[in-house]
Amino acid sequence: MARRKDVRIDRMTKPITIHVFSDPLNRRRGLLRIGALTLHCAMGRSGVITAKREGDGGTPHAVLHPVAVYFRADRWRDRAFALPSRPIAQLDGWCDDVGSHRYNQRIQLPSGLSHENLWRSDRLYDIVIETDWNRRPAIRGRGSAIFIHLVRPNFSPTEGCIALDKKGMRLLLPLLHRRTRLIVH
Repeated sequence: MARRKDVRIDRMTKPITIHVFSDPLNRRRGLLRIGALTLHCAMGRSGVITAKREGDGGTPHAVLHPVAVYFRADRWRDRAFALPSRPIAQLDGWCDDVGSHRYNQRIQLPSGLSHENLWRSDRLYDIVIETDWNRRPAIRGRGSAIFIHLVRPNFSPTEGCIALDKKGMRLLLPLLHRRTRLIVH
């Protein structure tokens, strides 16, 4: 029994690098690669960009780290996460108001600030992985909420996030911990 625990701890602390490449034929789609595993993903409507700005629809060319997992408790049953996690409540939002000191943070609704609802009916946010994009400190206007979330039908583009189908998300989640790096090329 002690051996299994040691193996799990080693696997959890070993750095993992995930590469995300945009498709050269369709910049709104990409491939997420972890060793021999390749997953299709959707990218921002503007493709991968180097100078990310709020509302530009681009996925930032960056090294991202997963920070936390948010999930709809009524829709996502598997809760074995190595990252901090919490259920999404109906009044959860994410501030994208560049004039606010709460910019690029989770907020409680209702709010007079510009925001995105985390409790959605379209199932895109049934499970959400928050990345460290533009955090500590958040630079207003540099872009907020670069999440990894579920994909729309036909892998249509996101507003800048990376999106996977449910099968891909289930394969990715066990690999994520604080030392995981996602390199967006």
